[in-house]
Amino acid sequence: MSALVLHVRLHDGRYHGEGDWPPSPARLFQALVAGAGLAGPLAADEQEALTWLEKQTAPIIAAPRAWQPRRGVLFYMPNNDSDRIEGDPLKMAKIRTATKVFRPYFFDPEVPFVYAWPLAGAPGDEGFARVICSLAENLYQLGRGIDMAWAWGELLEEQRLDELLTAHPGRVFRPSPGKSAATLPSPCPGSLESLERRYRAYGERFRYVKDRKTLKVVFRQPPRPRFRPATYESAPSRAVYELRDATAEAAFAPWPLTRVSALVVRLRDGAVERLKQALPKRSAEIDRVLVGRKPDGTNDGPAEDRVRIMPLPSIGHVHADHEVRRVLVEVPPTCPLPVPDVHWAFSGLHVADAETGEIQAVLTRTEDNALLRQYGLEEDRGHPAWRTVTPAALPEDARRRRIDPARKREEAKAGDERAREQARAAVAVSQALRHAGVGANVEAIHVQREPFEGNGARAEPFAVGTRFAKERLWHVEIRFVEPVTGPLVIGDGRFLGLGLMAPLRKVQGVHVFAIEAGTGDNFEEADVVRAWRRAVMARVQATIGPSETPSPFYSGHELDGPPAKSEQHSHLAFAFDRDGSRLLVIAPHVVDRRPARPDEERHLETLERALTGMSELRAGTAGLLRIRPTTVQLDTDPLFAASRNWESVTPYRVTRHPRGVTAEEALAIDLRAECQRRGLPVPRVVTSDCHSLPGVGLEGRVRLHFNVVVEGPLLLGKSRYKGGGLFRGSSSVLSQK
Repeated sequence: MSALVLHVRLHDGRYHGEGDWPPSPARLFQALVAGAGLAGPLAADEQEALTWLEKQTAPIIAAPRAWQPRRGVLFYMPNNDSDRIEGDPLKMAKIRTATKVFRPYFFDPEVPFVYAWPLAGAPGDEGFARVICSLAENLYQLGRGIDMAWAWGELLEEQRLDELLTAHPGRVFRPSPGKSAATLPSPCPGSLESLERRYRAYGERFRYVKDRKTLKVVFRQPPRPRFRPATYESAPSRAVYELRDATAEAAFAPWPLTRVSALVVRLRDGAVERLKQALPKRSAEIDRVLVGRKPDGTNDGPAEDRVRIMPLPSIGHVHADHEVRRVLVEVPPTCPLPVPDVHWAFSGLHVADAETGEIQAVLTRTEDNALLRQYGLEEDRGHPAWRTVTPAALPEDARRRRIDPARKREEAKAGDERAREQARAAVAVSQALRHAGVGANVEAIHVQREPFEGNGARAEPFAVGTRFAKERLWHVEIRFVEPVTGPLVIGDGRFLGLGLMAPLRKVQGVHVFAIEAGTGDNFEEADVVRAWRRAVMARVQATIGPSETPSPFYSGHELDGPPAKSEQHSHLAFAFDRDGSRLLVIAPHVVDRRPARPDEERHLETLERALTGMSELRAGTAGLLRIRPTTVQLDTDPLFAASRNWESVTPYRVTRHPRGVTAEEALAIDLRAECQRRGLPVPRVVTSDCHSLPGVGLEGRVRLHFNVVVEGPLLLGKSRYKGGGLFRGSSSVLSQK
């Protein structure tokens, strides 16, 4: 199958069309007719080709990314009060009023517009398409008369068209049925005739009429051209289903995380069987949009038309078990099957054991869409950072070298080999994003075999029962330059439940760096925090310049040198999470649980620039650490997720030592007072390992129990700005002292 492709460029990177972006197919059709008519009446073959073009479906459009200025150009137009000037066009200026504000679209003029009509292969299609390509060479404007343009056309095979649209740096708009916010006028049968009729009427729009002794000018509005509205980028139809126990209606029937592909196959095959029984004449279409292949096993049809079955593991909390209780079925707007029929095919499906036939779960539709938010749906905004919940199946090029389990020591991989494997996988992720239709620019990609969350699963077990080798599966973290909306599913297994990603919600004022390599076993946490603070301070100094003195916001010291009093001057807190193998910089407004002040927001902008590109830390006894920026998952991170029970990660150091009590009582009294000062509820305190250090003070390990849930981070005590008093949420119930 081939396609007619027209490339259009505007010479100055501006488009003055009234409200339609991208430039509509109707404007392109008008421009083709205008260019062909420059030399006189249209030739017979040109009329036949344009008549053929107006009968085609709306084209695929690729357009450069554009923006509009806030202020436009005010235009004055004549009103309907022509009787006041007796119809005299020479007096038209007297009845002009401010009616329209034009705001042009600005874009990169080096990026062309692309209009593509897939051809069905009917007799004569190729000949008509070649005539349209020749007409495109006469095109000289697009939109209003001031938008000078030129164009050229070509016939491309389907594969080359896909490559062209994939490589296009702008945005691709695809026609789709249903309701959509993007509606563009498109040619339809009769469009060419209506343009010719309008052209003739335009030359006769003024008519002179004699009224007694006065000669009046009568204006007649030319008829409008005939076009039909075409919808682009219609939203897919989504439905959420629950896996319910067949015997107990109120109970969920959770499915193991590592067997998501098996679940998708059973649900898909069950829906296919139902649809084929109900619609036997559409078996080929059913296989194409649900299975994605022909009966002989070869691939069939574009991926954009396929129904997606996405098992949704339970996430969103640090203690979520990641088992599958809900399934999202997404029907694209270009799916040839009726949407209600597809959802009917999944409703009430039985998930049966392949060997015994026992019904393990029943698929039940639900209106509870709360879990969708955890996967970037049901939100008005996108997210810049995403992580896989189920690993992505990358191409063979990204495959890791397999190690024989019996020869692990002999075939162990060196560090440079692992680095090369990860680099190849990162390149494969970029390709997977393009195949998934994600055109956003990527800032960073990180791959690993281990899950990003404690209750997740390694990549290898997901390969069991699939066509993918375990060496092709990777957990992926992606940071985009601009926010991306969900759902985001990547990789060759994206139609089998693999490659499902969840967004990371960034905490403003918190910078987290994961330690990828470098730490040994024998090092002091205080040395790491001290080195971390010095490194950040050095980068801040380099950012603001050597002649400037850092603000107390960064250093915790007054401009003349002495330590700043924390009660008067809040400053950055530095922490080392040994269990999570990461370093943190936390802004004072986050520590103090308040909004950031305007001066703090300015300092945070400087800090953002200073930390950009930081990849190494010389950490004293811990050695040279290789670090990378990462993002906090608010709902699941144990340092930030809401919890009633908290336990100290680093020792708590008292701020004031009360007299006449034991060390344990003194620590508990001081900690309760500290919680009150920080606006926290008064907790029940359980202490352990209390001891006093000369010149330092009393410190110890602590567990807290609040009567209500409290959100992190919790940094408390005298040393909270230098790594001390850091707490982690816990699910365990505190024992009575």
